[in-house]
Amino acid sequence: MDARQIDLALRKQKLQMRAGVQRGDIARRLAGIDGALDRVDSLRDNLAWAKDRIPVLSVALITVLALKPRTTLRLAKRGWMGWLLVRQMRGGRLSALLPTAIPLLRGLLAVLRRRLESSEGSGSTAPRRRRTG
Repeated sequence: MDARQIDLALRKQKLQMRAGVQRGDIARRLAGIDGALDRVDSLRDNLAWAKDRIPVLSVALITVLALKPRTTLRLAKRGWMGWLLVRQMRGGRLSALLPTAIPLLRGLLAVLRRRLESSEGSGSTAPRRRRTG
């Protein structure tokens, strides 16, 4: 072997050793990120699963909404108020309508609440007491 080939073989060996050290360093540094990447992959898989089953999930959601109208109205009210507050904080066009919208919404919710309470009273079972605390 001539000196040039020996020199190239030594350089190749040094580069391979340096690459091995770098691989170990990268593996050590990425060890902390591995858990977060696993969670992201799991979330992506779950979203793909839900996307494949949209009709079934929609039927389940509509069933829950029909069986739990009070909860539905409470969540809708909170969502609407939250949306109005966000719009007002941003200074949107609804900020001028907000003082008149709140009493109208309260009136509408009161009417819905009265109708729900009257429909509950017609049932054959006594209303359950809620547990607190």
